[in-house]
Amino acid sequence: MVDQKRISDRKGRVAELEQIAKRVRCDIIYALAHAGSGHPGGSLSATDFSVALYFDAIKHDPGVCEWEGRDRVIFSKGHVTPLIFSLLAEAGYIEREELKTFRQYGSRLQGHPNLQCPGIEVGTGSLGQGLSIAVGLALGLRLDKKPNRVYCIMGDGENQEGSTWEAIMSAGHFKLDNVCVVLDNNGLQIDGWVEEVMGLQPLADKWRAFRWNVIEIDGHNMAECVDAFEQAAQTKGQPTVILAKTVKGKGVSFMENRAEWHGKAPKPDEARAALQELACPAEYFDF
Repeated sequence: MVDQKRISDRKGRVAELEQIAKRVRCDIIYALAHAGSGHPGGSLSATDFSVALYFDAIKHDPGVCEWEGRDRVIFSKGHVTPLIFSLLAEAGYIEREELKTFRQYGSRLQGHPNLQCPGIEVGTGSLGQGLSIAVGLALGLRLDKKPNRVYCIMGDGENQEGSTWEAIMSAGHFKLDNVCVVLDNNGLQIDGWVEEVMGLQPLADKWRAFRWNVIEIDGHNMAECVDAFEQAAQTKGQPTVILAKTVKGKGVSFMENRAEWHGKAPKPDEARAALQELACPAEYFDF
């Protein structure tokens, strides 16, 4: 028997999350426009599943950042701070107005996450390190018999690093079902196409070989994102990786699938064009 109320509630949740994702994309461009520097491509590709994570999947309390019951989120791809800080502003950890200070001298909102900003669990940015931290946190939580979960957001290029595979092997060996990786599989890294720099395929089979539960989704389909996190939370006896197929620069046509937008902020006229394409409100154009 199909529970129509549950279906209706789910559709409402998905629609609300899609609206949040639109605001977050506006905030990303807004922060970059004020900074004149930063990383738009990977921030935009990771927006949709990150919104599903922060506003539907995890337990957290912006009013009590150190709440012991919170789930941990580690952005191993720490350069996507335009996204991270926009999520934190939307969630209420910081004021949206503070996004104007992104990457400015003396600001809490720097080019990589740091512990001065509420809602940040660990400083990251040296790629290939985040999953090792997540595995350590998950082991500690298990030893303390706590139900908290640990989520690690990674870029696909990080799978070219040996430290990543040591962590993958460890999580599989220890059957850390409180760990969930979301892999932003946009196919591009700073030097170009991932498969041309150092090919990863068959990526799903490699993770499975290391004893991981693998879920493959369209990382821009909000319903699939919601379902994937629910499946991950229900999986027992092994960690889960969500391979999210995404588009670098998603939502801004002149940035999509372009490696040069990995770490280049839009100029003022480009930022205005991006905000217009995203149908952002007038208050986003004050730069």
